[in-house]
Amino acid sequence: MTPRTADHQDLKTDLNRLTAFLSASDRVVCLTGAGCSLASGIPTYRRENGDWQGRNPITHQDFLDTFETRQRYWARSFMGWPLMSTARPNPAHRALKELVALGKIETLITQNVDSLHEQAGLTAVEHLHGDLRQVTCLVCGASEPRTQLQVRLAKLNTHLNLDGEIQPDGDAEIPLEVIQQFKIAHCLLCGGTLKPNVVFFGGKVDPTLVQSIYHAIEQADALWVIGSSLKLFSGYRFCRHAVAFGKPIALLNPGWTRADPIADLKIIQPAEIILPKLLSRLTNSAQ
Repeated sequence: MTPRTADHQDLKTDLNRLTAFLSASDRVVCLTGAGCSLASGIPTYRRENGDWQGRNPITHQDFLDTFETRQRYWARSFMGWPLMSTARPNPAHRALKELVALGKIETLITQNVDSLHEQAGLTAVEHLHGDLRQVTCLVCGASEPRTQLQVRLAKLNTHLNLDGEIQPDGDAEIPLEVIQQFKIAHCLLCGGTLKPNVVFFGGKVDPTLVQSIYHAIEQADALWVIGSSLKLFSGYRFCRHAVAFGKPIALLNPGWTRADPIADLKIIQPAEIILPKLLSRLTNSAQ
């Protein structure tokens, strides 16, 4: 993956504007999206203009309803898991961890399912769309580490020569004839259907978590969104909530976002480039 570059003509100005925004806020709620993990080698779902790229994702209802959908998901997930499991935090994740430590960010929420914020050292992360590290049986509720399931899937599919193009969220593009031969694993306790601990498209985000985030925004000074187009309502609703309660919004994203018309500040820079510079400036000013 080609590293992104900063718009150096505007970088200093953007850094000044973002520094001023954070300096004016003592309690910031931060929401991160796929763009935050792009420099870790994990592809994003959307182009810079917000348009979808690649095959349409698996939906929650399709996963529940049909064996073929579950077979397609687990075949593609089996191929994509090595990338997800070996991905490491990039400078954006590490800078955000330090910004939390400095007290510049009070609450960090992520739409990502890669757990890279935790790998960077954060312990309190709200996962809006779940976490790929565990799978759960839909029948008995038993959990299993995704790494363990990968071993079981490998043993079940030694007959296949699997190869494919890696897609977002541990997915991969592989031929239909290979998918149709893929053997899926079942719950070790009851033989039931296994599902990753993530919210598929069309699935429902935990309403208790949503209310908790609403409350955090109401108590905060500002909302800061990093690396998300906010095309889906699951993230965009928090921007609307911030506006309803008079909270300023800052967006850090190289491309279009759904919240552009209602944001107070828009920074068009890659997170992995500007965030370390922002951290350095705020650290020096605090000394």
